[in-house]
Amino acid sequence: MLYGIVAATSALLVAAVLSALGRAPALRLGVVDRRRQRRLPLFGGVAIVLATCLVTVAGDRVGVARLGGGVGRLLVAGAAVAALGLVADVRRVKMRVLVVGTGVAAACVVPYEETGVAGGVLAVAWVVFVALAFRALDHADALAGTVGVVTAFGVGACAAAEVMDGLAVLLSVLAAALTGFLMHNWHPARVGLGSCGSLFTGFLLASAAVFTRAGYGIASSAGVLFSLTAVASADVILVVLVRRLGGRPLSRRGPDHLAHRLRRSGLTPAGVTVLLGLGAFSGVLVGVLVHVGWIAGSGALWVGAGVLGVVGVLLRIPGSSPRGPASPQVTGQLRVRNG
Repeated sequence: MLYGIVAATSALLVAAVLSALGRAPALRLGVVDRRRQRRLPLFGGVAIVLATCLVTVAGDRVGVARLGGGVGRLLVAGAAVAALGLVADVRRVKMRVLVVGTGVAAACVVPYEETGVAGGVLAVAWVVFVALAFRALDHADALAGTVGVVTAFGVGACAAAEVMDGLAVLLSVLAAALTGFLMHNWHPARVGLGSCGSLFTGFLLASAAVFTRAGYGIASSAGVLFSLTAVASADVILVVLVRRLGGRPLSRRGPDHLAHRLRRSGLTPAGVTVLLGLGAFSGVLVGVLVHVGWIAGSGALWVGAGVLGVVGVLLRIPGSSPRGPASPQVTGQLRVRNG
């Protein structure tokens, strides 16, 4: 218990300090995104990766919180995915490179002895989907970080229920690091998550969730995994439907995400983050309760129905502002990562 408090506090402070220190180098190097006519430095993800890795490895080395081989491989694979994301932040990288790189990393950590080959392949696909979904979710200040914190606590609770102490420690440290980063990412954000941090966060959360559900049935696990990542999944579903219905290629970026639509409905940026954070909490709560057996597996169906209902409502909101041109986040000269 004492180590958990010390580890979480350390990760929070390290992430907060490194996020602040990373602003100037990112601006000098041009590693920035455009957010409402603001240049947003993107080294916040580097701070999260360093804080998470340093604190968890330190705990393992001193022997107070052993990660175990599987969790150690997961952290190494997550760091590799973060490195790929950092390359994407510094220079343009094609989506298929991110997909393949994340898929290879996922294939190296999936517990095939418990999932089987077919289940393992599905698990790899799910990890890639969630990692890229978190990258796409990083389209508004504090959104991906808030959803990541909520999801990390939920998956950590599932890991604790399975007596996976090393995994639970890793997720608590990740949640603390994201919280430290959010001190600088709340609207108006002073530092951004970037592909480095968003891919790392999504990869760790998805892979950890797969670990906790390994050995359970595929059908029941699908419901739990979807509930744990309901908001990120809803964002992808909305974007795919909007672009398909509009006759636009999926690769063409635009203000089609959850936050963009909610902002056009009149919500403030902070209000959007709070609302979607509550949505993430609702889905995560259902996923945890189903996992520990306190409610029936059919509870996940309500999460799915809620996601479809929200997507259906947001589809009715106009896709572009009638008052003027598209947001500078879309039309600006700087790189935009709303994939």
